[in-house]
Amino acid sequence: MKRQLLIPVALVASLSVLGLAGCQAATSAPTPASSLAAGSGTSTATVLPVNSNPIVNASTAPGLTILSAAAEDNVDPATKAAIDDRLQVTVRNDTTSELSSFETYYVMTDVTTGQSEAYYQALTGFTLAPGATSTLSFDGESGPGHFPENTFSIYRSSKNQVDFTIEVSAAGAQVANATATKGSGAGDAAD
Repeated sequence: MKRQLLIPVALVASLSVLGLAGCQAATSAPTPASSLAAGSGTSTATVLPVNSNPIVNASTAPGLTILSAAAEDNVDPATKAAIDDRLQVTVRNDTTSELSSFETYYVMTDVTTGQSEAYYQALTGFTLAPGATSTLSFDGESGPGHFPENTFSIYRSSKNQVDFTIEVSAAGAQVANATATKGSGAGDAAD
């Protein structure tokens, strides 16, 4: 009788050990949510706030320019038609070389409450040819130049004015900075 009891106990114990090992392997090297953005924009990544700016770019070489930044009253860059509000940053490469290894860091601040949130994304796969201009849209849509956003951010939840400070970095070029503002109201309804 003891022998019959040992086999099920040994089987349960070995399955438990395998299950725990599988759980540990799955959680031992988490990928930061901010690095999951795909250059093609076909990402379902979750973008979470960060505590500090991880961009390390000491280049003083000019060449990356932010032409415009908007957080409301957005326009489709191709058709010039009005589109839903989103953080939208238009960048230009003024160098003679392709720019790559793009990253962005932006801070949004509710002007009334003083609450702020910061977000970082590595714009994996996004490159900019010499002399080219492109628009980065943080909207969760798919397609080139589209990247995830946190739909629960203060940008989306606050009815107060929200100010943005934006930093865009590319390898070998000085960091470009811009600002944008979402006015008070309920997003597109107030436009």
